[in-house]
Amino acid sequence: MKRFVLAGCLLATAVLVAPVLAGTHTDALARLQAFAKGLHSLSGHFRQTLVNANGQRVKTSEGIVALQAPREFRWQTTAPYKQLIVADGSQVWTYEPDLDQVTVRKQSRAQAHSPLTVITDISRLGKDFTTQELGMRNGLDWLRLTPRDPQDSFVSAELGFDAGGLRAMRFQDKLHNTTQILFSAWQRNIPLPASTFNFTPPKGADVIGDTSSVPVIHPLTH
Repeated sequence: MKRFVLAGCLLATAVLVAPVLAGTHTDALARLQAFAKGLHSLSGHFRQTLVNANGQRVKTSEGIVALQAPREFRWQTTAPYKQLIVADGSQVWTYEPDLDQVTVRKQSRAQAHSPLTVITDISRLGKDFTTQELGMRNGLDWLRLTPRDPQDSFVSAELGFDAGGLRAMRFQDKLHNTTQILFSAWQRNIPLPASTFNFTPPKGADVIGDTSSVPVIHPLTH
């Protein structure tokens, strides 16, 4: 069964909590600029929906996300199917358990000009994107990021904030499909085990993609 992944595989991983005081109001860009301040790690829950160009809801999934500055993340779908995406700082691994298949690619390619780059390096905001304040919608302040590079994998990304930080994201791809994500239960700067951001292909799994640096697992001999 074909899966859907966030634009650039990492959009769903651009998830940090903005340290904004409850009861205050500011624009979305200011909330974005507050994202990385003091952040070391973050984990929470997501619910993701794919809407096609005709406005029809195609697929919905949910799971957990973890992020550790500057380049490590984990996006784990738990329902209605299982899928795992892990970025270890140099590679991005996508594991489909029901297919027993692993796809691997260099992280630099997957991260290029993605919202994750902005979150972990705010200095890239003006270099990689144009920004537009969209005002308040459904109780959230929205900011649109439009890639400056027309070769990027998505047309635009919208980030929605409340006083507690990032609560929603919307991505539109070049086929006019829209991915909508809602976030909840954030835990900021909690210790995350090193295993959270490490991945070794299971024995017997089919590994495809950039396999030049994939470790070779040899069976034990007696």
